Amino acid sequence: MDALRQVFTAPWVHGLALLCLCAAYLQGAFDKARDFQSAVAEMRRFGLAPAAPLAALTIAFEFGASAMVLTGYYRWLGAVMLAAFTALANCLADRFWSTDGAQKRVVANAFFEHWGLVGGFIVVAWYDLGGHSGI
Repeated sequence: MDALRQVFTAPWVHGLALLCLCAAYLQGAFDKARDFQSAVAEMRRFGLAPAAPLAALTIAFEFGASAMVLTGYYRWLGAVMLAAFTALANCLADRFWSTDGAQKRVVANAFFEHWGLVGGFIVVAWYDLGGHSGI
């Protein structure tokens, strides 16, 4: 048990876990920046306007909030921002209740997986704000 505790409490594990938590946002921002026209089209597909400024803002947000979480600079705030962003985007993009057939299961699965990310970011904020002291 002590060996396992040493591994999972190592500083590099904490860093790796935070990187894993932010990976989808870093990859998404990179892809949107690399193919900005597709990012604009995605905004339009979800009925968001003005599409180009919102796509640019999303790129900056995903990179910026992820950087906050990874560097520790107001980590709790970056985590709360990504949790809120994920919850809102999830309700906009993964509306399984309005799909039919086999697609409904796929979209529902994505919807509930995203709530796992929301929970992960809430735990990061909780921990950074001192929630762990009573455990």
